[in-house]
Amino acid sequence: MKILLVEDDATLADGLIQTLSQTGYDVTSATTGTYADCALFTQNFDLVILDLNLPGLDGYEILRNLRGRKNSVPVLVLTARNGLDDRVNGLEHGADDYMSKPFELKELEARVRALIRRSYGGFHHIAMGNLTLDTQAHQIYVNGKSESFSSREYAVLEILFLNLGKVISKDKIAQRLSIHGEILGDNAIEVYIHRLRKRLELWGINIRTLRGLGYLLEKNSSDKNSKP
Repeated sequence: MKILLVEDDATLADGLIQTLSQTGYDVTSATTGTYADCALFTQNFDLVILDLNLPGLDGYEILRNLRGRKNSVPVLVLTARNGLDDRVNGLEHGADDYMSKPFELKELEARVRALIRRSYGGFHHIAMGNLTLDTQAHQIYVNGKSESFSSREYAVLEILFLNLGKVISKDKIAQRLSIHGEILGDNAIEVYIHRLRKRLELWGINIRTLRGLGYLLEKNSSDKNSKP
């Protein structure tokens, strides 16, 4: 899962990045409202953690621009503004949740999980055949047994599972795999897809290539040779 953290306090941002990264999230950091607005215009995220007091555009402007573009990504406002009017304004501008500083990390992590879970229909277990993806534990299970995948392999599988029945472009996969502004090329994406395809075929799952469009995760029509 990819999170955009918009926070200009370097100490707080570093702590949140470390905590969320250890939990398994891919965190992109923005220290100005202008940069955050640009990132939200050009990239896809699963969640935004947004301060209101920012250099450049403030949090309200970011929310207004985001919702004006019909982008429904969940937004958790995290700010020192804790008055009733501030909370109401944040929610009316399009925030999904609102937390005041100071805060407890456990509560923040719980709210992050809840918002992401809600945005994907309230479920954190997604199954296809005998494979199950746990978006909360960041694990893939085969017949209930955990299988080991690299962080990038898991990220590719996650985006395919979260979009079952949809074709996912290379660009969207590259955005999901981007780390601190690093964008992978088409050849790197193809390598990850090739590795995953070989493994998934053992369990009756196929990654179909639609030339010029992207990839589609589907169950093989015949999985007699799938791994028990």
